[in-house]
Amino acid sequence: MNRTLGFVTGLALLGPLAGAAPHATLPQLLSLLQKDWKEPQAMDFMRQVYATDRFFTFPKFAETSLYLQACMRQIGLQDVEIVNAPADGKTQVGFWTEPLAWDAKSATLQLLDSSVPEDERVLADYSKVPASLGMWSGATAREGVVAEIVAVTPENMTKLDLRGKLALTDVNPAGLKWMLVQAGALGAINTFTENPGLVNGRQWINSWGDDGWAYTGRSTPLLSFSISPHQAQIVRRLLRKGPVRARAAVDTRHYAGSYPYVTGSIPGATQQEVLTLGHTSEQGAQDNATGVAATLEAMATLQRLIASGKLPRPRRGIRILSMGEMYGSMHYVQHNPEKIRRTVAAMCVDSPASSYDLAGTEYSFYMNPHVAKDFTDALILSIAALHLTSVKRPWHEKQFTTGTDTYLAEPMVGVPTVWGYSGSGVETHHNSEDTPDRVDPRSLRDISVINAAYLYFIANADASDASYLAQLSEDRGYIQIAKHAGRLLEQISQAQGAKQVAALIQDAAGQMDYAADREMQAVRSVLRLIAGPEREPVLKLTTQGAERLKAFGQQQQVRIRQAAENRAQTLGEALVPTPVQPADPQANTIVVKRIRFGTLPLDDLPHEQWEGFPSGAWSLAPTIALYWCDGHRTLAEVIRLTQFELGPTAFDFVNYFRFLQRHGYVSFLS
Repeated sequence: MNRTLGFVTGLALLGPLAGAAPHATLPQLLSLLQKDWKEPQAMDFMRQVYATDRFFTFPKFAETSLYLQACMRQIGLQDVEIVNAPADGKTQVGFWTEPLAWDAKSATLQLLDSSVPEDERVLADYSKVPASLGMWSGATAREGVVAEIVAVTPENMTKLDLRGKLALTDVNPAGLKWMLVQAGALGAINTFTENPGLVNGRQWINSWGDDGWAYTGRSTPLLSFSISPHQAQIVRRLLRKGPVRARAAVDTRHYAGSYPYVTGSIPGATQQEVLTLGHTSEQGAQDNATGVAATLEAMATLQRLIASGKLPRPRRGIRILSMGEMYGSMHYVQHNPEKIRRTVAAMCVDSPASSYDLAGTEYSFYMNPHVAKDFTDALILSIAALHLTSVKRPWHEKQFTTGTDTYLAEPMVGVPTVWGYSGSGVETHHNSEDTPDRVDPRSLRDISVINAAYLYFIANADASDASYLAQLSEDRGYIQIAKHAGRLLEQISQAQGAKQVAALIQDAAGQMDYAADREMQAVRSVLRLIAGPEREPVLKLTTQGAERLKAFGQQQQVRIRQAAENRAQTLGEALVPTPVQPADPQANTIVVKRIRFGTLPLDDLPHEQWEGFPSGAWSLAPTIALYWCDGHRTLAEVIRLTQFELGPTAFDFVNYFRFLQRHGYVSFLS
């Protein structure tokens, strides 16, 4: 991190790179953006998105999209459009099934117990606290329904009679939905919360499909409520005394509709584009009205600077995408293959504007998966270092993880994507307490400025900028290779016997070759920015940089071997390395061919047929392995690469991929 910052700062002192067109260096670009960013407008964007999305119904999502369309046109973006993806519960994008549309008019849940004070009997009222109703909740008859409340756990559910009853659960009921359906329950009352300290907050239940996240045409319309920790104490106290009943009255409907998203752009001189995306359609101000606002204000700031002549029109276009998480971005990817092919990089902005004054709100920047190692990793960290150091704000680098729209980096899409995220200190994730008053405009400024700098620098990059990015990636590469070697050296120094040392180094050469190869790819990745006669000098520079990284990796192999021999000598034992053997010999005979892009949520397969395997929507090990499957590598190679990236894992890859093959999610090549 310090080496990267020093390199960037040195460039700032030297001014533009040799031969560069008269456009802004990265520090100059950041300075322009910091001065022009408009706090009132950005905060208003956030509040307006929150005002409609907090009700999380599809008619409200439509209102949000109309507002964003108007905003994009007002700030001067071109080709602004609303796209209505189908919300019919059956259309698939990748292997994700689009949800059914849903609307809620009213919903209440009231205890029928005179011993409880009247003002505490109402456990849920959608009109006052929307998050007290779970998204995609089923409906009741107009007069409502009276039902017994029964406390359940995953362990006792099969032993209880839940027919026609409301299951009170202290784990997220979304994970139990399929079991509740099988048990004939009327619905669930959630008491789970990510932060019990928010005693009056309601955890938002936004997953209510029988076999996955969203409610599809195969799902069952059970009721879904969420109550606060304070209310949960009242209900559990009553249950200790005897049966508890409540009246539920819910007016909702599921229907075939649309899931709208909005896009617009700042045109460039070529058809290539850089993309920023932030998901709409969630109930919180942080998650994710701030992400939408940050990307929108980033575009507005860039448009103002370009229109005023302070920045030249970029070589590549800059596009914004405001959409439902996963379902919207995957629809965009699937239906715009030519635009995706011309998109050279992206940045996802999710939950980004918490208070400066609370611990745990530092920015984290998530990298690309190793299969897609890229110059964008080094670039976003350098931008973060420059800006956040200037405002004295801590920040972190994080490895790729699942959970949002960063899957665009995977090889079947091929758009390297980084993600800026901020924790919320007092944890309000998916909670009714995630409100606009908790948004810190300084944090919103930070992520918006960083987003804008990332977008514009890539959009306007010429040959000298590509050379700079290659040097930046090479500089980061040495650090990454050294970290990989350092982990092996630390393990060797603590080994308790020569056999353990031998086990550590049996594939050390492979691990270091892997580490160097990934960083070499990041250096070479700048070549996609350059074509024509300008490409040759950049190609020469990247080739030299890659060779230096390879040599550095080989030097680390020598260090590791010497350290292993020294440790064995200290232990007084002979070092006898053993050849690497795959965990399962069958893996050598399987080559996996992917069929569609994206992850595998299994939402079109009944949960009882999952054979104990996790949904690939969020589980990291199967997702990373899937990304390494290119139709050429054996599964043994895929497992090896996955473990190089994640470390040792006991995941049953062979049987998992056999399971996927049986159900048509992948095919096997001979």
